[in-house]
Amino acid sequence: MMNIQGLMKQAQMMQKKMQEEQEKLEQQEFIGTSGGGIVKIIINGKFSILKINIDKSILAPEESEVLEDLIIAAYSDAKTKAEAKMGETMNSITGGLNLNGIKLPF
Repeated sequence: MMNIQGLMKQAQMMQKKMQEEQEKLEQQEFIGTSGGGIVKIIINGKFSILKINIDKSILAPEESEVLEDLIIAAYSDAKTKAEAKMGETMNSITGGLNLNGIKLPF
């Protein structure tokens, strides 16, 4: 028979580790690019935009719609990278355990 107390302790340790890793990930920066590097966007692990870099060559008034699309694409790229890193980190903590339906700390 399983030791419920031991299992609960292990679950608490895993939860604490996940929380610590989440805090580390929230401090990391992820850079997304679009347009061959014309637009770069930096976000943190909370998906907040920290900085946007736009190559001056694209700043013609008639290019504003293109620039808007490039910013959206760069944000999407950075967010995808952040989500992938978070998934890898949580997977390493849980040892590949499928936690579908269990709310993670984020």
